[in-house]
Amino acid sequence: MIVRSVEDVEGTDADIKSENWRSKRIILAKEGVGFSVHETTLYAGTESEFWYANHIEAVFITQGEGTVTDKATGETHELKPGTVYLLNDHDKHIVRPRTEIKCVCVFNPPVTGREVHDENGVYPLITEEPAGA
Repeated sequence: MIVRSVEDVEGTDADIKSENWRSKRIILAKEGVGFSVHETTLYAGTESEFWYANHIEAVFITQGEGTVTDKATGETHELKPGTVYLLNDHDKHIVRPRTEIKCVCVFNPPVTGREVHDENGVYPLITEEPAGA
């Protein structure tokens, strides 16, 4: 059993900060469970464009409000606590928080924690053997 809190990863190399967001990567590929879990904070008034070409991501909003826009269709959806959006087709999207948004993100395949968004908002596919494998 693994028990870990967001406080456990704060200030470590699993606590990634950018101008628009902060991602606390709680469960990573090294755990060998087939997915990763992050708590992400998106800062109010920002605009972030993402495209997870190599990952499927589910996002559960726990706090705050904003929108997510599907770049392929132009359709915009409201985000508020209790909303989930699933990027099941590697959807290019733009997130616009009106207030600070906190969300829980699940990635498959799992991220290693070393990924950095490239100029297209894409995480490269980095694989890692589970600890103890």
